[in-house]
Amino acid sequence: MASIIKVDTIQDQDGNNIINENANTITIGASGDTISIPSGATLANSGTATGFGISWQSDIKTSAFTAVAGEGYWINTTSAAITMTLPASASVGDQIIFTDYARTWGTNALTINRNGLNYQGGTDNPVYDTDGQSVNIVYSGATQGWIPNSDDDVVNEGALPTYSADFLVIGGGGGSCFGGGGAGGYRNSYNSETSGGGGSSESSLTLKQSIVYTITVGAGGASAASGSEQGSNGGDSSISGSNITTITSAGGGGSGGNITSPVNVTPGLDGGSGGGGGAFVGGSNFPGGSGTANQGFGGGIGRNIDSPAAGAGGGGGASAVGGDGTSSPVAETGGVGGNGLASSITGSSVTRAGGGGGGSGGPQTASSAGGSGGGGQGAGTNNTANQNGTANTGGGGGGAGGTFNIARVGGSGVVILRLPTASYSGTTTGSPTVSTDGSDTILTFTGSGTYTG
Repeated sequence: MASIIKVDTIQDQDGNNIINENANTITIGASGDTISIPSGATLANSGTATGFGISWQSDIKTSAFTAVAGEGYWINTTSAAITMTLPASASVGDQIIFTDYARTWGTNALTINRNGLNYQGGTDNPVYDTDGQSVNIVYSGATQGWIPNSDDDVVNEGALPTYSADFLVIGGGGGSCFGGGGAGGYRNSYNSETSGGGGSSESSLTLKQSIVYTITVGAGGASAASGSEQGSNGGDSSISGSNITTITSAGGGGSGGNITSPVNVTPGLDGGSGGGGGAFVGGSNFPGGSGTANQGFGGGIGRNIDSPAAGAGGGGGASAVGGDGTSSPVAETGGVGGNGLASSITGSSVTRAGGGGGGSGGPQTASSAGGSGGGGQGAGTNNTANQNGTANTGGGGGGAGGTFNIARVGGSGVVILRLPTASYSGTTTGSPTVSTDGSDTILTFTGSGTYTG
C-alpha cells in the first residue's frame, strides 16, 4: 500500500521554496535554470493556467514590428493600421499570441506579414479586422505553416474566399502636335473579346474578400507647346492588389511635330498605341511610334516630300495602324487615326481607344478623321479644326494643320470591373459609376480609386 507524505513547505538546496502551502504556489527552479522532463513524458495543463510557455510583452505595440516565437503581444491600432511580421524561420510548435488591445481592429486592421512561411496553408498575408480579436498561432511545419489555434470571429484570414472578375483597362490617349496622338493601351478579359494590337482576350482576375485593389486611371497626354515639339504620352492605367499580377495599360504615344526646318521634324512616340509621325515640306518621311504588344498598333508615317504641303501620320488605335499622311501639289491630307475596339463589358457595345487623325497644311487640304472610339479629328487648312481625344476612351488628340495650329490633348483612360453581384462588397473609393447587367455588377472608374474585394 502506497504511503502519502504531507508537508507544508519544501525547499531546494539553496533555500528556495518550491512548494509553499500558505502561498498556494509551486516554484520549480530559479532564474536562469533549465527545466527538463524525461523523453516520452507529457507536460499537461488540465487546470486554468494561462500564458503557459508564452512571455507577454509589456510594451503595447502601436506601429509595425517583428514578432518573436514564444511571445504574446497587445496590439493597439487606435491611431493607424499595423503590420506584424512573423519570424523568417520557425520550428514545429513555435507559438505566438496577439490580441486587440483597444478593440479597434475593425477600424484599423492588423495585417500579418508571413515573411515567406505559409499561413494556414496559403501564401496570402491574412488581415484581422474584427474588434476584440485574440489570435493564438502555432507553427505546424512547411506545408501548412502557421495555424491559428484560436482566432475569435475571424472572417478574413489566410484562406480568403475568392471570386472571378473581368476587366477592361485603357490608358490615357497621347497628345498631338502635327501628327495624331496614339490611343491608350487596351487590355480586356471580358467574354473572349480581343485586346488591343491584335492580342487575345486575357484571363479573368481572381479577387479575394477584404483585399484592397488600387485602380489608377491615366490622364490624357498634353499637347505640344510649339510645332517643334512632340505631343506627350498619356498616363498609364492599372489595377493592382496583393494577390494579383498588376494589369497595366500604357498611355498612348505623343505625335511628331514640325517647324520651318526639316531637320527638326520629329517621329511619333511609342506608347500603348504609337503616335503619328510629323511632317514638313521638302524633308524625309518620318515614322510613327510603335504600339505595345497586345495593347495597340503603331502610328502612321508623316509624308515629307518636295511639294506645297505635306500630311502628318495618324495615331495608332487599338484595332488598326494609324494612316500615313499624303503629299501632292494639289491634295495633301493627314493620315486617319487607327480605329478602336468595341466591348460589351458594361452591358452594351461601346467603342474606345481610337487614334487621333494627322494634321495637314496647303492650298487644298481636307481634315482627317480620328479613329472610331474617341480619336480626335486632324485639321486641314480650310476645314473643321482638330479635336481633343474624347475623355475616358483613351482616344488620341487630333493633329494641328493649316490655320488650325493649336495642338490637342489626348482623352483620359478608363478602368472597368465586372463581377458577380453576389460577391460585390459595395466598398469603393473614387466614386466609380456602379451599374448592373444580369447577375453582374459593373464598376466604371473614370478617375483613380479603390475597390475592396
